[in-house]
This record gives sequence, structure tokens and C-alpha cells, in this order.
Amino acid sequence: MFDKIIDKKLIQAQDQLEYYLDQIKDMADNADAKLKGLGDGVGTVESERLNNMATRQRKLVQHLHNAKLRIQNDAYGICRESGKLISAERLKAVPHATLSIEAKQKSR
Repeated sequence: MFDKIIDKKLIQAQDQLEYYLDQIKDMADNADAKLKGLGDGVGTVESERLNNMATRQRKLVQHLHNAKLRIQNDAYGICRESGKLISAERLKAVPHATLSIEAKQKSR
């Protein structure tokens, strides 16, 4: 069940990452055509925002791939702090979770 949830989220995350990367490429391609002026600051802020979002998506994709590896190695759903099982509700919401809710709250 969780393998299917992860696959679905992985496809969504990869699609979103491709979108961000396309937007970044389009901005870079169009930056050469624009005249330097007052709009440069807005473009820089937007470029930084897209780069940050792309970085977060890359991390999510990696976390999801790692979750698939944990499934293959029969280590999925086990809290890395306590060694106890992570609740199914948590794994449905965050299928790449490596901490139980209790361990996550303690780490804050």
C-alpha cells in the first residue's frame, strides 16, 4: 500500500521539480533579452524563489527514493529514534517519514 502512495507522490514531486527547472531555464533565457533596469530586482527575487522551491523538491524526491529503499530492505515504517513502528496515519500523510510523531515532537 505504501509503495503505491510513494510512487504517486514521487511522480508528483518529479513533475513539480521539472516545472520549477523549466521556469528557471525560461527566466535565464529571457534575462538576456530584457534591458537592465528596475525590473532586475524582481527577476532576481523570483529566480531565488524558484531555485529554493526546486531545491526543496529535489530533497523531497530524494526522501521518497530513500523510502522506497527502506521498503525493499524491510526497514520502512520504523522510527529511527525509538525503533518502534511509525503509525500508519503518519505514513499515509508523510510516506517518507523516518520519525514517529513522538520522536519528531521531541526533536523540536
